[in-house]
Amino acid sequence: MSIDITDLRSFYASPLGAVTRRYVGRAIDRFWGPLTGLRVLGLGYAPPYLARVRNECERTIAFMPASQGVVNWPSTGASASALVDPLMMPLPEASIDRVLVVHALETVESPSELLHEIWRILTPGGRIIMVAPNRRGLWARMDTTPFGYGQPYSRSQLKSLMRQTWFSPEGWAETLYVPPLTSRVVLSTAAAWESLGSSFSLPFAGLHIVEATKQLYRPGTAVAVRRARRAAPVFVPAPATRMGDIP
Repeated sequence: MSIDITDLRSFYASPLGAVTRRYVGRAIDRFWGPLTGLRVLGLGYAPPYLARVRNECERTIAFMPASQGVVNWPSTGASASALVDPLMMPLPEASIDRVLVVHALETVESPSELLHEIWRILTPGGRIIMVAPNRRGLWARMDTTPFGYGQPYSRSQLKSLMRQTWFSPEGWAETLYVPPLTSRVVLSTAAAWESLGSSFSLPFAGLHIVEATKQLYRPGTAVAVRRARRAAPVFVPAPATRMGDIP
């Protein structure tokens, strides 16, 4: 189940959305690495996190699923956003160096098809950063945030999904230990929640963030070759003849 683009914009304009953008953005920034001269794609609803790196990249694009809706981004200058089918993106093979997936993996109909499509458009050795709700966290259990919609994941489920779609995980992070409440008192203690949760690796973080690299070769499937059987003559002994039968 997808969340509407209007609700996404409203969430990030709220105090809880500002806290989300701050801590999720910091976690994502640790995985970007140098982006000079690279082409970056944000898939889902990524503008709150793409703005940090837009000026560093050669090109930055924001693709938003048709089921969600699209907004113009950035607010000034030429638009770099488009409404797409995430399973059939209008990009040639090996055309993107980095992909950020946020508000997409948990709501798409077929996550494996989505990652296969991302594999297709990534350059050899290209990298993907995926943001997914943690099934053990409070953020996946409350629909007051965009991460309360769709399918949450455990770390083992994400590993299995990436293994099936030819990605190799390189780095992991968890964030949003603060409860998803709009109380000003709770939000004012967000830094303490994050410090406590990351220091002790507590299991109830709101989000998983994983960086993975595109494997250069798809694993092949061995096909058994059935050998054709060669026909061989079978000799059957003739019955013995009696002397009286000889003419």
